[in-house]
Amino acid sequence: MLEEIRQQPEALERSLAGGIVRAERFKRLMEKRRPRLIVLVARGTSDNAALFGRYLLEISTGIPVSMAAPSIATLYGARLDYRETLVVGISQSGESTDTNLVLERAREQGALTLGITNDPHSSMAHLAEHVFLVRAGKERSVAATKTYTGQVLMLYLLAYALGGAIRISDLQRLPELTAQSLTLEDEVATLASRYRYMRHAVVVGRGLNYANAFEMALKLMETCYVVAERFSSADFLHGPIALVEPSFPVFAFAPPDVTWGSVGETLTKLQGLRAEIVAITDPGNREAEARATKVIRLPQRIKDGLTTIPYIVPAQLFAASLATEKGFDPDHPRTLSKVTLTL
Repeated sequence: MLEEIRQQPEALERSLAGGIVRAERFKRLMEKRRPRLIVLVARGTSDNAALFGRYLLEISTGIPVSMAAPSIATLYGARLDYRETLVVGISQSGESTDTNLVLERAREQGALTLGITNDPHSSMAHLAEHVFLVRAGKERSVAATKTYTGQVLMLYLLAYALGGAIRISDLQRLPELTAQSLTLEDEVATLASRYRYMRHAVVVGRGLNYANAFEMALKLMETCYVVAERFSSADFLHGPIALVEPSFPVFAFAPPDVTWGSVGETLTKLQGLRAEIVAITDPGNREAEARATKVIRLPQRIKDGLTTIPYIVPAQLFAASLATEKGFDPDHPRTLSKVTLTL
């Protein structure tokens, strides 16, 4: 897992180099066939990437986005009107049974289909009319890391192809920003040792980092066996905050962007409850330091809209380090396998 986390700058660079050509080609098609609706379908870590995609695509393109419920097709056999709809399947292996079935049915029912996968020879790559390839190389650890950031990058390219306000020059900075996040490895490993006996936690985020809250919580659950709940900072205040007591661990994605008002308010209330707050932020947000117990601060200010990939890296490092600290093997979590087949 750690080895694959460290491979992310190069994987992103490869994915971007190959993806720009496909994105430009898809952009020309979208100028003639702009969808009125986008539906994203995925499972597991890929579903967390899709959650990011929902926010990014709606913010940048103005096209409504829905997250598919696979059982609508796989269990209930419902037929949907997918005319003028782009259905995007996201899968690391490209072999997720229910994701592929939704993609296949959607194509039959009038959708334009696109697959985002790490395997050019997968079932998804053959099912979808168009494919954006993540070029992360084989991922051996069950806990997905480099494919998650690769999928997030492909969703940036999809937003660009759909006419969103995304600059390729900004995306080209992401490999270097990710490499800078990796310089925090020793610091994060030292911090993880503090939480060796942690059994419960909450992760909060909002906007473009809401997906990261889900992804960090998933990594804590599957590699460290920590019961990790994840919330929007807004939703957290509508009830779940009641579970917090002194020293309860809360991890917060706290970039200095439009979401800080909400996240900062949540941290202030948690501070009053004497929670153990770990904030992931960058030098643009000095207020986070005053409200958190511990701060993981990225080396440089990240431009608004680009924080998702650089911010998830220290969270990945934390989960991998904590698993080792607890004596677990993050590459082979109990009862899990790399490809999960469900209907």
